[in-house]
Amino acid sequence: MIKKLFILIICTGLFVSCKNETKSSEDSTLKSYDQNDGIITLKGDFIYDETQNAAVIQTANQIYGIVVDEKMKALNEKANAFKRESTDMIPVTVRAKRIAKPEGEEGWPFRLEIKEIIKVEIPNPDTNDVIKLEN
Repeated sequence: MIKKLFILIICTGLFVSCKNETKSSEDSTLKSYDQNDGIITLKGDFIYDETQNAAVIQTANQIYGIVVDEKMKALNEKANAFKRESTDMIPVTVRAKRIAKPEGEEGWPFRLEIKEIIKVEIPNPDTNDVIKLEN
């Protein structure tokens, strides 16, 4: 009886210590998703047109204009590493503040002010959404 109780205590101790170890080794990127600071996490396709000085992120349901600032330029530099052409859209995950468009101004209903760049990914080579016109 004492032997079974001793084994039960050891197993419980091991289980609890392993559970705590998992919590302490969380990745900082995962914590980024769970913060409750009024900033949203978005995954979408990013493009920046330098000639127009305009940037956009297209999610599955919405298109957002991007505030052109240092964070957006840093995102563009990371995205440029994966572009084959200047018109390529690059999959990104960012944390951003969503801002309503000023009344009377052209554009999409909301803008994003990028606060954190979480991930920049390689575009799927099987996606062929580009239409090219050639003479």
